[in-house]
Amino acid sequence: MSSFFRNMYFFLVLATLMATNPSTSTSSAPTEDQRNMVYKTWHVHAVNGLSSNKILFVHCKSRDDDLGIHNLTVGNEFQWKFKPTIFGKTLFWCFMASDSDHVHASFNVFWDDQDLFYRCNWKNCFWIGKDDGIYLKNIPENYDEFKHKWESGRGFLANYTIV
Repeated sequence: MSSFFRNMYFFLVLATLMATNPSTSTSSAPTEDQRNMVYKTWHVHAVNGLSSNKILFVHCKSRDDDLGIHNLTVGNEFQWKFKPTIFGKTLFWCFMASDSDHVHASFNVFWDDQDLFYRCNWKNCFWIGKDDGIYLKNIPENYDEFKHKWESGRGFLANYTIV
């Protein structure tokens, strides 16, 4: 048997064992569908939850994709969807800023983490820029969880004009 087929056989056996081995942790343990993350489509939302008609500047990226620059008015969002890589290495991050308040934050918005998956209800991560910082919507417990403080200054936004 060639080395390629031996490796493929090993991978298939390992994948089958991982898919059929149920988790024995707490009640927040993933269901069978949740464990098959490689087949799931995830959605990440960047939401402007600022007050007084402030614009939220959003620039999100992964290693492979630049999702562009977005100027969001209050109540609007920018969202994208993707399927995670098979090896759990998918990572997206965002830079958000409010020019009117001269604040910014840079942070990861998706990575391989069971706690993040739980908060995102295994399919939708909502990151909300509010006046005091960045929040992640904890969907199962129905509240916005404070995650990041705004930093003073405009960061790399100093080179851009928000329209």
